[in-house]
Amino acid sequence: MDLLTKIENRTATAAIIGLGYVGLPLAAACAEAGFNVIGIDLSEDKVASLNRGESYIQDIPSKQLAPLVSAGRLQATTSYDPIAEVNIVVICVPTPLNKSGDPDISYILGAGEALRDRLQAGALVILESTTFPGTTQEFLAPLLTQSGLTVGQDLFIAFSPERIDPGNQHYGLRNVPKVVGGMTPTCQALAMAFYETIIDRIVPVSSPMAAEMVKLLENTFRSVNIALVNEMAIMCDKLGVDVWEVIEAAATKPYGFLKFTPGPGVGGHCIPVDPHYLSWKLKHLNYNARFIQLAGEINAEMPEYVVGKVADTLNTQRKAVNGSRILVLGVAYKPDIDDVRESPALDILRLLEVKGAELYYNDPYVPHLKINGLTLTSQTLTPGFLGAMDCVVIVTNHSNYDWSDIHARAKVIVDTRNVIHPCASGCATVVKL
Repeated sequence: MDLLTKIENRTATAAIIGLGYVGLPLAAACAEAGFNVIGIDLSEDKVASLNRGESYIQDIPSKQLAPLVSAGRLQATTSYDPIAEVNIVVICVPTPLNKSGDPDISYILGAGEALRDRLQAGALVILESTTFPGTTQEFLAPLLTQSGLTVGQDLFIAFSPERIDPGNQHYGLRNVPKVVGGMTPTCQALAMAFYETIIDRIVPVSSPMAAEMVKLLENTFRSVNIALVNEMAIMCDKLGVDVWEVIEAAATKPYGFLKFTPGPGVGGHCIPVDPHYLSWKLKHLNYNARFIQLAGEINAEMPEYVVGKVADTLNTQRKAVNGSRILVLGVAYKPDIDDVRESPALDILRLLEVKGAELYYNDPYVPHLKINGLTLTSQTLTPGFLGAMDCVVIVTNHSNYDWSDIHARAKVIVDTRNVIHPCASGCATVVKL
């Protein structure tokens, strides 16, 4: 029985390598579609949790996982040995930047090396990890074919960028179109057939490199536009103009304008990192990706700009940052999730701590945090606690915050998200980004 038939009748076995925010939802979706799924992760804690039917990812509830585990459709292991029995492998491992800012594809290469001597003939391997253009064809494919398999004949390889948006209540794995680029027409057909079992719309492109480039364009677009509006906020501040008023008015134009809003910086797994993959690749082709570099610089400087706002605001109260009690509201990188990866709140807290602030934070999703060697605990927002703060800095606008109450209880607020609006007399002094 060929692989296409196995996909169509759900007798194919799938392995998902990497059980994080991308891999776990994918593993669950495949199991729900009728495939037998093996999750592989080096984290013993994640593997044990999944095998108990307990989720550690906010978007995947345990009540969704438990029946799949109980039915034997989904299991996890730290070993790559089961690869010898699977038909489909999807690689969802991290691709961070190293200390010098260059892409680190060691996790991809490690997975490739583990697969190389275990893959059965006729297997489909799909890379979903965000990376620089050429990774699939120039690094992963040569590694996998060292075993003697031939791409397009007895080994099928494709790239399909993940498009997971943690915490998004409207767009999930099924209803976000899936871009797929196979190394050969057969690779493309098999990868598309697989994803069609779990995703509503598949978008084919001509090659893995084109698919890799799609992901980088998406996130570079966001990075550049966020940087533009962040710089607009700085310029409006210098001109004495309300940037939020300007943005709302501009957004009334029904064409030619897409609304972005400024903030304290950018965070998460994509925007601060992904554009640099492309910039790095182009350096090797003697091209300077100027927009990407400038956008990265502007966004990276925003936490320092916010801390400058805090210092200036305290100065109007005849206080210094050193010794002031400063509360940061929200440390996750975006609202209503528990993910602090690359969050600008971390940089803001570090900068304030270096300046001698007495630091506090509250985040309903993040109970503990380490900053500059200090372990901080999320504080309860009692009226007395809010009133005792010299400055409250709003960094992440979680939906369960009562902004009116915070406005009424606090003394001074630096609002980087435009969530505090005018109220009756007696409310806090508010400084906007």
